[in-house]
Amino acid sequence: MKSITSSHNPIFKELKAIATTSKARREYGQTLLEGLHLSQSYLDKDLKPEMCIIGESSAENTDVAAIIERCEALGVQRLMVTDSQMKALSSVVSGVGLLLLVAVPASELPANLETSALLLDDIQDPGNMGAILRTAAAAGIREIYCSAHAVSVWSPKVLRAGMGAHFNLNIYENSPIETVITSSKVPVYATTLQATATLYEVDLSGPTAWVLGNEGRGVSQQLLDLGVKQVFIPQTTGVESLNVAAATAVCLFEQRRQSIAS
Repeated sequence: MKSITSSHNPIFKELKAIATTSKARREYGQTLLEGLHLSQSYLDKDLKPEMCIIGESSAENTDVAAIIERCEALGVQRLMVTDSQMKALSSVVSGVGLLLLVAVPASELPANLETSALLLDDIQDPGNMGAILRTAAAAGIREIYCSAHAVSVWSPKVLRAGMGAHFNLNIYENSPIETVITSSKVPVYATTLQATATLYEVDLSGPTAWVLGNEGRGVSQQLLDLGVKQVFIPQTTGVESLNVAAATAVCLFEQRRQSIAS
């Protein structure tokens, strides 16, 4: 196992850039998975990381040691850094001192949308994005299209909120959502307050795509004008509308309920 102690080391500088900026993640085509759960989820998919990074005081942790052993068996480069360096790479206050450097999957945008999918229109909050991805994976939705101004899907905060869901999905960042909608071979729905039909009155038993809008403004009118079907989720009057991640869960599991029942 190689060790580095200088923060001027070029490998450490590259890792720090990947940990802290989406620009570096795009440039290198890599991201960092932090902690035991994400590392185990990644390895359990029979995926091979590019590097395993541990803090010097974490080597004696038996769970961390098990991850190191799995990486060693795969021939993965292992790197030990100082605790202060690990703190600079970490996105959590009290992490376990374990990171995996992994390649960001390159997914080619399909010519047409022919299956159930989520079309994410400028989702900004990392927690919302991670929850949406986790919900999609649980509901059996694999195709995820993210607009150019959406939060970086492979950022540490989104990865942590996604709890390993990323590894069950096909994610297309910087997607032309307008083109995806107009070329879709399946119905495209969105929830709006102006809709006249409820979520429970429409046929969702077949492949269905959902447009999910920005936390502040919802789905843009520009996208709605492309022939998107609109429904609303009936809720108690006099309260705020549902958070976008919660609304996603309601819609996807109603779709799943109908598909199972059909």
